[in-house]
Amino acid sequence: MISPERSSSQSQRSAAAGAPFLSISVTDPVKMGTGVQSYISYRVITKTNLPEFEGPEKIVIRRYSDFEWLHDRLAERYKGIFIPPLPEKNAVEKFRFSKEFIELRRQALDLFVNRIASHPELKQSDVLRTFLQADEEIMDRARSYETGIFKKPADFIQMFKDVQSKVSDVVLGKEKPVEESTPEYEKLKNYIFELENHLAEAQKQAYRLVKRHRELGQSLADFGKAIKHLGACEGDLMEKVFSEVGSKSEMLSIKLQREADNLLFNFEEPLKDYVRAVQSIKATMLDRANAFRQHFDLDQERKYKELNLEKLKFMNPEKYAEAESEFREEQKTADIGLAFHEFAKGQAKLAKDIADAWRSVLPKLEACSTS
Repeated sequence: MISPERSSSQSQRSAAAGAPFLSISVTDPVKMGTGVQSYISYRVITKTNLPEFEGPEKIVIRRYSDFEWLHDRLAERYKGIFIPPLPEKNAVEKFRFSKEFIELRRQALDLFVNRIASHPELKQSDVLRTFLQADEEIMDRARSYETGIFKKPADFIQMFKDVQSKVSDVVLGKEKPVEESTPEYEKLKNYIFELENHLAEAQKQAYRLVKRHRELGQSLADFGKAIKHLGACEGDLMEKVFSEVGSKSEMLSIKLQREADNLLFNFEEPLKDYVRAVQSIKATMLDRANAFRQHFDLDQERKYKELNLEKLKFMNPEKYAEAESEFREEQKTADIGLAFHEFAKGQAKLAKDIADAWRSVLPKLEACSTS
């Protein structure tokens, strides 16, 4: 894994050579807050001679959710590019703030940002510059501003499981509506899936090996204490021999615990990181599969529209115009006939109303004329 000392030495060599460099160190983890609100903060030290940065050195304070923000923004903006994986969260309270877990996470976060910094495209992102240079208030606002876009951490776990399942279905062909790859790509993705399986199995066995060393070391420590107590009950000679056996057992216990730590940091954790990296590559492959599917659908739609266009070209425009003209003539005749019919009905009704009115006054007029 990349250590702060190694990153610093690399940046010093690059600076001395005058070549562009970007070196990042994640250091000094500190527990902040109390109870369920507690978290670990880190100092992120950036050294660079790139002109787009504010200066040659910048130190900011970041927490795990800030690293999540960086990862998610890059994944959103750079589809199809491998985004380095983050270390997983540990929801178990008694392990979350253990020295071992904190140091493992610090190393993994250091590796995460340095992988980004070494990528030719990702290192030019304004998202990375914000992460490395913005003060805590601006960083909080940036996270709050985009809260509605991304889901809660608990949802990310389920979303990642869904992605894994979707990758298996789409990339391996269980849910593959179209054929989309070259032989070289088929070979690559089969290799990735096999590699993940082998790495996961190796990591599982490494975990068991570390656990066995710890358990054996603890057993030797317990045995050493017990044999010393037993020797104290015997005579001087037996007490001396038993005490020496107990001391040797405790010494071996310490060695086994140290070896367990060495295996954890230098063997199991790198294997776990490789598993996470392969899973990130699979997510990138899923983006590729989805992009190809969208391209395929759009291409099918284009072909359909081209086919319809060809059909329209084969239609006789003169016949179409003649049929249209006949239709319009018939419609016009019907409309005019209806109009005159309604006019005649109206005139007839008006004439009847006038006649009825005059008939009603005729008797009165007749009475007046005879009197």
